[in-house]
Amino acid sequence: MVKFYESSFNYEYPFPAVSLAYFLRYPNPYAKHVLSTDVIDRHFDPDSQRLYTTRLHLKRSKLPPAVLKLMPKGILGSSSDTGQSYILEKSIVDVREGWMTTETKNLEWTGILSVIEKQCYKRPSPNAAAAESTGQGSDNPRQGTTDVISSTTFVSRFGQGGPRTNRRRMEAMPSGKETADNVLEDDPPKKGFLSSWSTASLQRTIEMMGMRRTRDALLKSKDGMNVVLGRLRSGGLVEVLEGMRRDRETMYGPEGPWKRAWKHGNGIEDDE
Repeated sequence: MVKFYESSFNYEYPFPAVSLAYFLRYPNPYAKHVLSTDVIDRHFDPDSQRLYTTRLHLKRSKLPPAVLKLMPKGILGSSSDTGQSYILEKSIVDVREGWMTTETKNLEWTGILSVIEKQCYKRPSPNAAAAESTGQGSDNPRQGTTDVISSTTFVSRFGQGGPRTNRRRMEAMPSGKETADNVLEDDPPKKGFLSSWSTASLQRTIEMMGMRRTRDALLKSKDGMNVVLGRLRSGGLVEVLEGMRRDRETMYGPEGPWKRAWKHGNGIEDDE
């Protein structure tokens, strides 16, 4: 089953500032659940004049208790115990044309719910700005804004057989082309009415819960971006970096998150 959520909004800042703030948005007071961010790959294409970046975010995240109660322990894996999950982010920035596209997706619990969020940041076109100028000419405030379109796809495959299930079935059968063909042509096992209804109902429930959480997360994401943009406007990059340092100390203390994680892993209690 698939559900979609789409929204559009704008930032009252020009596109260069918004695109820069996007890469400097963690940590901020509205993203205390983000533990770390690592750049996996980054390259600039001189022909298209575009910057390609792939990053990995580690976030503190747990499945809702209502969903956990319905899930078999084996399907969750170790991530359900640690309360942490990885998010893969890919982005393309074209400063010359004035747009940026981003895509993020979860790498944990994909058998339960896959969430793929795509955003397009774009400066207003000259024609659109002129249409809204109301006689203000080049001083039109729309020229200093950035439009954003966000769309999120939710896919729950809970209860559906996947490639691993089919592979295990193939490995369990004797070798031979005729046998393998018979396995591939087998119809999937039929489910009873109640079983099919229960699985579909659970998938809808999981997707709706994911949609509500995404809606709340999007509001916090906008607030966090506005904090970073405000710092960028008031004190430039120095103020942004100083704000990141303050937020990091507020969230993890002066030692930072990694030393606290090391102490916890070695059974050492934090000093009061």
